[in-house]
Amino acid sequence: MQKVVAVLGGGIGGLSACHHLSKSPNVSKIVLLEGSGRCGGWLSSVRRDDGAVFEQGPRGVRPGGAVGRNTLNMVSELGLESELLPITSDHLASQNRFLYVKGQLHKMPSGLGGVLRTIPPFSRPIIQSVLKELVISKGTEEDESVHAFVSRRLGSELADIAIDCLCRGVFAGDSRQLSVRSCFPPLYEAEQARGSIVLGMLMGSGAGPKVVPSGLAKRASKESWTQWSLKRGMQTLPEALEDSLRRRNGVELHHHAKVKRLNVDSTGWEIKLDDGTSLKADHVISTLPASALASVLPPAAQTLSEQLRSIASVNVALVNLEYEGFILPVTGFGHLVPSTEDAGVLGVVYDSVPFPEHNRSRGATTRLTVMMGGAWFEQTFGSPDLVMEQTLLDRAVQAVNSHLSVTSQPVWSCVALLKNCIPQYHLGHWKRLEKMRQYISNHNLALTLAGASYDGVSVNDVIFSGRTAAEGLVGKI
Repeated sequence: MQKVVAVLGGGIGGLSACHHLSKSPNVSKIVLLEGSGRCGGWLSSVRRDDGAVFEQGPRGVRPGGAVGRNTLNMVSELGLESELLPITSDHLASQNRFLYVKGQLHKMPSGLGGVLRTIPPFSRPIIQSVLKELVISKGTEEDESVHAFVSRRLGSELADIAIDCLCRGVFAGDSRQLSVRSCFPPLYEAEQARGSIVLGMLMGSGAGPKVVPSGLAKRASKESWTQWSLKRGMQTLPEALEDSLRRRNGVELHHHAKVKRLNVDSTGWEIKLDDGTSLKADHVISTLPASALASVLPPAAQTLSEQLRSIASVNVALVNLEYEGFILPVTGFGHLVPSTEDAGVLGVVYDSVPFPEHNRSRGATTRLTVMMGGAWFEQTFGSPDLVMEQTLLDRAVQAVNSHLSVTSQPVWSCVALLKNCIPQYHLGHWKRLEKMRQYISNHNLALTLAGASYDGVSVNDVIFSGRTAAEGLVGKI
């Protein structure tokens, strides 16, 4: 039977789900419902008339692994190869990443020398932690915080500095609350399969999803790409997906179509929109944030709504800054800041180093992005609904001045406050997911959960979740 599928949310996950559904003959109609005035979600780029590009969301996508290959395959299908800006492993932005600890920038250890020698801010060579890790017995807990897991296996110093920073950079979150099982599945699985992270990484710890690489994905591997962007910014990707979908029969894309209520009966779903209109669908794929879906489910599904609401998310302030000339004291991708150093400032990305193509066309400039808040937003800035843009800008400029010894003022700036942008997979997240999916299955609900709230927050993970949702409905496409 041919189905009508409604996809809720026009971010990159919803667009990906539509892209894969539209390849199937078993779907008669796909309706994408996006509440705002544009698709793309958090992928948002400011494009200035002078050629400068600033990212107000994710920047730089990793090409590695099955999910990385999957995204490159999609880029290839969309005909965006000529738009790519790849960075290879020998680039300074790949080799140099910094930590700001005790008022100083420290290059993160890399290569063999970095592992064998003592490199500040660490007090002993990393090889010592690695060798000890091989003989530490396997944990017995079903889940553990990222901080506890790394402390136990690699020592408290790496947990307090490196892992604390990593969780702030990736999740804008607190390593003491985040789940290792859900946030870093390869680490958890390595210990489960081999009793050691190191052995698991060396020997492999079970097969992940299979994605056949396109010519582009093979090229990325052969040329050792570490990340990539697009000439006109990351927003190009959702724009190309939307253009491609609009050209297909049986696909409807609606902006300003905010869902008010979902009702379900034996014939399927009735979806009521804010504007008073409604539509019917046989199946719903929701890529909305978990809490947004919770607020539109029917009262009968209250149990599911409560579980969805238990998935928290954080607010992040992104401040793009542009300076005249080259002002950086170091060259690299950027630096991260541990929570003990300055809880409110997560890190600074030196955007002009990885992607100089995004600088304005005339005259040397340095573009930076300061990331702030996350799990520490409220304690630093108070309520996101009340904070002044100027407060965020001042704090960002102050961070650049103190961390990078910059004395000049920015010539251009842009403040973006991203409310509830990154879901937080707290301890026990895997169990919550299991319960939700079990509830959906037990009640025969024609509903699929996809998007960043569940199985990974990276651009690659979210795109893959859209594909998985589509394939779960119509088989392998």
